[in-house]
Amino acid sequence: MKFVIDTNIVFSAILNTQSRIGDLIMNSHSTFEFYACDTLRLELKRHQAKLMDLSQMNAEQLDESIRQITSNINFTSELLIPFEFWLKGAELVRDVDMDYVAFLALNEFLGLKLWTGDKILIKGLAKKGYSNFITTEELFNLRSILESE
Repeated sequence: MKFVIDTNIVFSAILNTQSRIGDLIMNSHSTFEFYACDTLRLELKRHQAKLMDLSQMNAEQLDESIRQITSNINFTSELLIPFEFWLKGAELVRDVDMDYVAFLALNEFLGLKLWTGDKILIKGLAKKGYSNFITTEELFNLRSILESE
């Protein structure tokens, strides 16, 4: 199964690779594939100092954590996403959080579910009748079911 993964999920995994989120990203190769847009790489660079501060890692350790997590993600250039999907993404997040527009555009373009832990985003999307998202808990449970089959 394939999922688009958002920045907050990746940040959480980088901050704690041993967490449930880190485990899902790094140990689900046979079950899941994760996708993100190149915006995620820019976000990681932009927030590197904050990630170092929060994680208490030095630059080398943080780089290794980022490498471990991002090596399990398939990145897609935003330039490949047709304009109509950008419009749909903007429509979905306009009154919630425009930082998610690229992820929703990619999600719609690929026809996948967005893995997010952002409760405000989930609530805002659900209010619009949008349900193409999955939470960490749901994804963890899904992996357990699929791996036991």
